[in-house]
Amino acid sequence: MGVFKSKTLACLLHQRKQRIETGYILYICVTCSAVHVDSPPTIPTLTTSYAHGTSSKSLLFSTVGGSLQASAERFPDREAVVFLQEGVRKTFSQLQQDVEQAAAGLLALGLKRGDRLGMWGPNTYEWVLFQFASAKAGIILVSVNPAYQVQELEFALRKVGCNAIVCPTQFKTQKYCDMLRQICPEMDTASPGSVKSARLPDLHTVIVTDSRQPGMYHLEDVMQAGSSQHMQQLEELQKKLSFDDPINIQFTSGTTGNPKGATLSHHNIVNNAYLIGMRLGYDWRSQVRVCLPVPMYHCFGSVGGGIVMATHGITLVSPSSGYDGRANLAAIESERCTFVYGTPTMYIDMLGQPDLAKFDLSSVEGGIMAGSPCPPEIVKKVISTMGIKELVIAYGTTENSPVTFCGFPTDNLERKSETVGCITSHLEVKVVDPGSGQIMPLGISGELMIRGYCVMLEYWGDVAKTEECITKDRWYKTGDIASLDKYGFCRIEGRIKDMIIRGGENIYPAEIEQFLHTHPKVQEAQVIGIKDERMGEEVCACLKLKAGQDCSAEDIKAYCKGKIAHFKIPRYVTFVEGYPLTVSGKIQKNKLREQTEKFLGL
Repeated sequence: MGVFKSKTLACLLHQRKQRIETGYILYICVTCSAVHVDSPPTIPTLTTSYAHGTSSKSLLFSTVGGSLQASAERFPDREAVVFLQEGVRKTFSQLQQDVEQAAAGLLALGLKRGDRLGMWGPNTYEWVLFQFASAKAGIILVSVNPAYQVQELEFALRKVGCNAIVCPTQFKTQKYCDMLRQICPEMDTASPGSVKSARLPDLHTVIVTDSRQPGMYHLEDVMQAGSSQHMQQLEELQKKLSFDDPINIQFTSGTTGNPKGATLSHHNIVNNAYLIGMRLGYDWRSQVRVCLPVPMYHCFGSVGGGIVMATHGITLVSPSSGYDGRANLAAIESERCTFVYGTPTMYIDMLGQPDLAKFDLSSVEGGIMAGSPCPPEIVKKVISTMGIKELVIAYGTTENSPVTFCGFPTDNLERKSETVGCITSHLEVKVVDPGSGQIMPLGISGELMIRGYCVMLEYWGDVAKTEECITKDRWYKTGDIASLDKYGFCRIEGRIKDMIIRGGENIYPAEIEQFLHTHPKVQEAQVIGIKDERMGEEVCACLKLKAGQDCSAEDIKAYCKGKIAHFKIPRYVTFVEGYPLTVSGKIQKNKLREQTEKFLGL
């Protein structure tokens, strides 16, 4: 590792990182205390819980559509996307051609810059197609959770005033067109594009991807609607689009009330994708092929997948429309994937496949684990059992476009398993006392706050909620409890709202979960607070055991004794087959708490 020191140049040059055979060369300016995040830090520079991720790379000023076009010009014959279940393969030039045709079609249908188009459905080629076609036309893509039922759908579409929606007829038990008809019975007698709905006054256009339905356009209609005049209109529009325009609305999970529409700009998501790719080395790796099982409607899939594909010219491989752990392994083998994305639950599922050893995973160099807390034992097993040596943990929030912290592929095992890496380029982070707002000393936990290009524009149509989480000086309050070390590596302790307060003791579930994952019979552990008259809350561990294993609550408590503080030892232990999950694979702890309290008769 080399170090560049200069008292005169300081941060003005941000000396360029070089990659050499022995690793990375790190340059640090001695006249500032910033963390230089082009490569893993080797010198402790932080003196308090504030860090600024500087970089030798500038932020991009391109739009979503411009990013894809640049990659299509650079890698016209490289595969951009592979959807195995649909049998769809598209090169960058083919994808770009489809996107332009679809974008012109949307303009021909009467949609215009600033309109909102909902994308509602599983991981299919059409998801990526409309992600980029809407952006090209300046239309704001609204990512709609494919698991939404009628009431949730109506709330989301009304909240942001959706003018159009794209969906399949149905997927598994989700009958999308039938649900839309329940909200908009007027559709059956309307002409396509002329829907007038009492309950959804802004909605006029419904596009179905796989069948013809009354009052709705078919995908083919959109692809054929754009004339040379609309293509010309599309070209003219590119000169007017600004990278600061809102282009994507992502609904937060809504576990503490109604979902909120995090509104993201081109600048937010293009730069987040670009800098994720830079951290992973996509700029120097040849032929990156990413196995992408995470849902496209979620930031992890749409930005970490779709937009990274556009900014870095990588290939996305979608194993299946709905999540299927076995299909992931088959896709990695057949498509020779070099990277894998997944939530901890997805990796646990892959590790749990009985014939895991039969799959050839030798092509895999690295991967990202993100989306919910990553237990260290699972991280270690993925690296050792699946051979994903360059696995990194990424951390972020939808409101931050999403990634703010990410490990380096070359980090040691302790950093990979115990931290979420360092702040990414061009962002600031501070850890503060949630009460006073004072910056905490290094190594002391507090609320994590983020400032920089990644912070969302707003919650759509909700000034009060926006002001609750973004301070006047543009710091975003994550609601997560974390600490920083002197190198800038971050440990996430848990959510402020998930914190268990037992008789005045603050207990972070993540810490107990990490310990329980070391038990040889435990496959997955979730820890929640259960109501208790005397203590306020008691600790409850909900455990999923490994196949064929048997264990008792007493065994678990005995395992904990003398290894974790007495007040952290679970008062209750339950054994479960699975957990209530969101579509993006996050554990719904509020639902788990309700189910467990009911089961325990509390």
